Amino acid sequence: MIQGFKDFLMRGNVVELAVAVVMGAALTALVTSFGDAFLNPLITLATGGADIGGSFEINGVEFPYGLFINGLLVFFLTAAAVYFVIVLPFNKLRERFMTPEEEEHVEREEQIVLLEQIRDALRADREG
Repeated sequence: MIQGFKDFLMRGNVVELAVAVVMGAALTALVTSFGDAFLNPLITLATGGADIGGSFEINGVEFPYGLFINGLLVFFLTAAAVYFVIVLPFNKLRERFMTPEEEEHVEREEQIVLLEQIRDALRADREG
């Protein structure tokens, strides 16, 4: 029973789900405040615009491109933070505490799932 629980925790899917939850919920306020406090003013300075992050206008329609640049930067910074704070330490712990036999067992299960997905996709292509 304990071994099954350990296998469940050491699967990559659990970590991926945890990372998604963290990225989607826990970091939202921090990332938004970072973008508003630092990135928007920097983009405004770099583009020379008076609006948030700069914008341009065509036929009376405003295109605030600075907001997109801000969102892009915030996304990459968040992804990097989650990788270096959560994913990388988890992988190091996994390497340290899992025996080679356990690691091989988990890898085989993941390979079987991938092969089943490939098989199902090929069947769907043939049928569809």
